[in-house]
Amino acid sequence: MDRKLRAASNLSNGRSRWTRAIAVSLAVAGTGLAMWAAVPTPAAAQQASGQSMSVPLAPDAPDTYVVKTGDTLWDIAGVFLKYPWYWPEIWYVNPQVQNPHLIYPGDVLRLVYVDGKPRITLGTAGAVRLSPEVRVTPLAQAIRTIPYDILMNFVQRPSLLTRKQVDKAPRVVGFRSRHILGSTANELYVKGLGSPPVGSEYTIVHVGTALRDPDDGDLLGYVGHYAATARTITTTDRSDDEGLTHLTVLDNGREIQQGDKVFPADAKFGDDLVLSAPKDRKLNGQVLAVVDGLAVAGKYQVLAINRGKRDGLAPGNVVAIFARGVEVRDRYSRGQDWTKFTATYDKVTLPDERNGTLLLFTVHDRMSYGLVVESTQPMRIGDFIKHPDFGHSDTGMEDFIR
Repeated sequence: MDRKLRAASNLSNGRSRWTRAIAVSLAVAGTGLAMWAAVPTPAAAQQASGQSMSVPLAPDAPDTYVVKTGDTLWDIAGVFLKYPWYWPEIWYVNPQVQNPHLIYPGDVLRLVYVDGKPRITLGTAGAVRLSPEVRVTPLAQAIRTIPYDILMNFVQRPSLLTRKQVDKAPRVVGFRSRHILGSTANELYVKGLGSPPVGSEYTIVHVGTALRDPDDGDLLGYVGHYAATARTITTTDRSDDEGLTHLTVLDNGREIQQGDKVFPADAKFGDDLVLSAPKDRKLNGQVLAVVDGLAVAGKYQVLAINRGKRDGLAPGNVVAIFARGVEVRDRYSRGQDWTKFTATYDKVTLPDERNGTLLLFTVHDRMSYGLVVESTQPMRIGDFIKHPDFGHSDTGMEDFIR
């Protein structure tokens, strides 16, 4: 073959090979792009599943979230969910991991879909943790469901007391040096403490207003007012009574009176809470009291309600708080001149409105204590409680109708 023809042929073949290579590359790249484009986003996966969402996600729910110091589980659940109490429905609990409910700062939470349903998985350093591993972070640093310091302050200085607590708690019986009332640096005597070690500290609480169930008037408990913190000096054993414990007052918030109740100052809250909704979707109750005897409550304040274990409630349950619609006078009704009052006015009842969300942390038989975790308006004694889904059409419950 002519040298020029051979060179042209080689060039032609080379161009063909390059053309085919480029074509194949583009095809592969196109396939890759198509495959990449086909990977569903969380919203797309939800839509493609063809299933209605029983767990409404937050509109801007991220694919991943890195847990930070100071976070609470309630806040984290709100990052992914429209209604945080549905957290157990999407939390992937790996039975192989010890304490599967615990989350720590630095953990990476991922939103994934399994059979079209959202799930949150737990990982660290870019990998989903699905096998046992050694946890070097102290247990005390685990993320709490709600602010732990607020709960501890409530437990150590009880502000809402059950009738059983008041009946059984040790009590102040007298003061040294013939004092009638006690204050800082005074000494007092307590009956019913037994023989506590010297140096043990206690909280003294004055029993206040009685809490009665508005349904039947039964006594449920009392409002407690912090009086003082005291420390044990010595214990006196006496055969004629329960024995007396001698204490000195470290600080006080009000005068200490005979009959005030005494509680351990080192009380512990116990295990953390698992978010959940009450089993009874027809739950209906009422706010009995606001901690510290206040008239209104906002976020991170403690409320007492007249429902408890016998109503199916448990620690970690979330309930909604509604303000009752008040009755007003429509003084400009009946077709009168809008600038003038009318003596024959109509009465109009304003609608009930949701004011906040309460997370229960202590549940007794007929009453419970909870922390306000969401607040849109002030909450008051007499507001009523319902299942947290009440009034949300996207959770499958009927809209709220008075």
